Amino acid sequence: MLRKKYLIAAITVFLVILIDQVVKIAVKTSMFSGEELEVIKNFFYIHFTENPGMAFGMVFGGDSGKLFLSIFRLIAISGIAYFLISSIKKDMHAGFIFCVALILAGAAGNMIDCAFYGLIFDDSTQRLAQLFPARGGYGSFLKGNVVDMFYFPMVSGYFPTWIPKIGGEPFTFFNAIFNVADSAISVGVAIIFVFQGKFFPSEPKAVASVEEEATSE
Repeated sequence: MLRKKYLIAAITVFLVILIDQVVKIAVKTSMFSGEELEVIKNFFYIHFTENPGMAFGMVFGGDSGKLFLSIFRLIAISGIAYFLISSIKKDMHAGFIFCVALILAGAAGNMIDCAFYGLIFDDSTQRLAQLFPARGGYGSFLKGNVVDMFYFPMVSGYFPTWIPKIGGEPFTFFNAIFNVADSAISVGVAIIFVFQGKFFPSEPKAVASVEEEATSE
């Protein structure tokens, strides 16, 4: 049984990272930064952007901050991997193992960008990036940018004019741009939240079940 759960975790991590990197490399080498392709009119776009720092493009402390974040990501990934292996050894629910593997794969997928993309790609500003350019990449080890591309501007419009300061300004509901790795993390967390009762049976219920069996004998 444990062997099966190790297999679930390994296959999940491998497939998510593979799909994530194939999509990122395809976008990086076929689109320039800021280019957008409409997939479903007014709903789904491929919008190529690069995240230089934290979530939603926030930047923390320049180059030194980027290095700190990359090291923090490595530590976090190591912790998640340890937790995943520990959960398998404890024979946790297979669904929970799958979710933790999704989270690990997502974190590792984005870490690959941070660690290596600055070394193996040149700049994407107003031109297509080259893979393994002769003149070298746009950054150094652990200082690469995360490639994002999925954009779902579900609702667009303007704030009512009566709202102070932002009245009349345009807005877009869900304007985040994300990638396969981000999706894996979000899906993993969401499934754990929805099925936590199944993944973590409450101890009182187990005790009550034992007591019920004892009284029936």
